Amino acid sequence: VQLVESGGGLVQPGGSLRLSCVGSGFTFSSSIMSWYRQAPGKEREFVARIHNADGRTYYANSVKGRFTISRDDAKNTVYLQMNSLKPEDTAVYYCYAALFGAWGQGTQVTVSS
Repeated sequence: VQLVESGGGLVQPGGSLRLSCVGSGFTFSSSIMSWYRQAPGKEREFVARIHNADGRTYYANSVKGRFTISRDDAKNTVYLQMNSLKPEDTAVYYCYAALFGAWGQGTQVTVSS
């Protein structure tokens, strides 16, 4: 099982980024997929989750209305569209495949002017 994130970078407050996570080595469509993040000196926290069976989505209150999680099972990919970014969104963002307890290596998102 392998997960590879991409799409992070430096963005100004109010800007947008789209993160991608490509899975391999497992049947992608069989797993709930999530995004977590970890800021310096803080614990890893839940950001968003998307179910495989019916596409239900769940968000942390801190990102609700600004972030959108989606998935394309044909491409083995889960996305996180992040809009109206704030400095407090700065963190390493990780992809997580719940069925296998597998994490990606993370991608850095920095929101700063």
